[in-house]
Amino acid sequence: MKPTVVIVGRPNVGKSMLFNRLTKTRDALVADLPGLTRDRHYGHGRGASKPYLVVDTGGFEPKVTDGILFEMAKQTLQAVAEADALIFVVDGRQGLTPQDKIIAEKLRQASRKDANGQRVPVFVAVNKAEGMDEQIVTAEFHELGLGAPVAISAAHGEGVRQMIEDVLATFPEADEEPPEDHPRVAIIGRPNVGKSTLVNRLLGEERVIAFDQPGTTRDSIFVPLHRHGRDYTLIDTAGIRRRGKVFEAVEKFSVIKTLQAIADCHVVVLVLDARQEVSEQDAHIAGFILESGRALVVAINKWDNLDDYTRDRIKADFDRKLHFLSFAEMHPISAKDGMGINGMFKAVDRAFAAAMAKLPTPKLTRALMAATAAHQPPLNGLHRPKMRYAHQGGHNPPLVVVHGTGLDGVHSSYVRYLEGHFMKTFKLRGTPLRVELKQGANPYRDKKPQVLTKRQEDKRRRGKIRAKRMFS
Repeated sequence: MKPTVVIVGRPNVGKSMLFNRLTKTRDALVADLPGLTRDRHYGHGRGASKPYLVVDTGGFEPKVTDGILFEMAKQTLQAVAEADALIFVVDGRQGLTPQDKIIAEKLRQASRKDANGQRVPVFVAVNKAEGMDEQIVTAEFHELGLGAPVAISAAHGEGVRQMIEDVLATFPEADEEPPEDHPRVAIIGRPNVGKSTLVNRLLGEERVIAFDQPGTTRDSIFVPLHRHGRDYTLIDTAGIRRRGKVFEAVEKFSVIKTLQAIADCHVVVLVLDARQEVSEQDAHIAGFILESGRALVVAINKWDNLDDYTRDRIKADFDRKLHFLSFAEMHPISAKDGMGINGMFKAVDRAFAAAMAKLPTPKLTRALMAATAAHQPPLNGLHRPKMRYAHQGGHNPPLVVVHGTGLDGVHSSYVRYLEGHFMKTFKLRGTPLRVELKQGANPYRDKKPQVLTKRQEDKRRRGKIRAKRMFS
């Protein structure tokens, strides 16, 4: 599983800015206003040597006993209790404050111990240190007793990469993915759409609690499954609700488990409720699955006892609101009665096979040549990009690396065209495909210009004179 890095600190020290820097997004609201972040915010860390999850928390006010600040402190303590590493953000321009000392003591008390009996590591990040001497700005924060503080600037990115590499250095390399003949299948969806019922139907027993109340499942449950002579691992996850409708601290933490399940699985089964319209939250979940690059099967549950008009309306609603999932198969099912389960699981096998497909380099190159012959890349200035050959760079999702010259200016729409062409050519169904353009190095870039001798210069000059006379 990916390590979880939690960002803590008092209000308005730059925690959300650091979160956006680590995730390379703008998901967290950032403003010069204390207490803007209230709920915990989860995201995938990007740009480091190891994968990880990062959690943004609200400003920590440990002495408050009631009100919204007290609820924010409870959320922060819950995140601290479940963290694998903590980044304690302080303000380098304001210096060490009494509140920083109180928070440091709270972190020592609240952080749990790992399997070896060691406390979860805490790294002190002195933010807003741009343009300041590192030794001077960090000197007084040694008093916290949490190790050597590091000067960073979340706004400008100074020192952030080295800091997160130091944090991740305490964790082992990520485990290799499970063997290709042992797929992991995550069941994802909103609360009360029938995820646990579907898991029980696949297992043939009441393995997980299925109850007619949203939020029954609060953690990701890994269940082995042997079906038709093949081994699988099913992952039953907590339902993901809209942030504004999530109140319990335990349910908030379950979001991070669901994100980990999506990152660790091979195939995602997105469960929708046929008796409800496709919601904005369903689209957000589908978008996150697509961004993660996982193979996908859409299961529309509670399909039984619906008339033909309602079924046609649901399919049209799906095509309109989730059109970006055109690569995924859609299967109407009834987890309660078992209708459509076999067909859905065959789609899971097809999606897994497509995600792990091996694409030979000669066939990929021929497909690339056919794609460029049918529709050439647009001109980039005075020159047209030239694509020479392609090879496979990875799987789950399949990655096709295209080599050539002048590829820096290829528009994203043409990359999407290539993705669709490769998927159609190799009949990949149920998985997204990524295309990466790799610019070839110019062999003459560093070559020094040739110095001509006087005899060579005279010969070139005479040649120009003859050419001028010939065409005059």
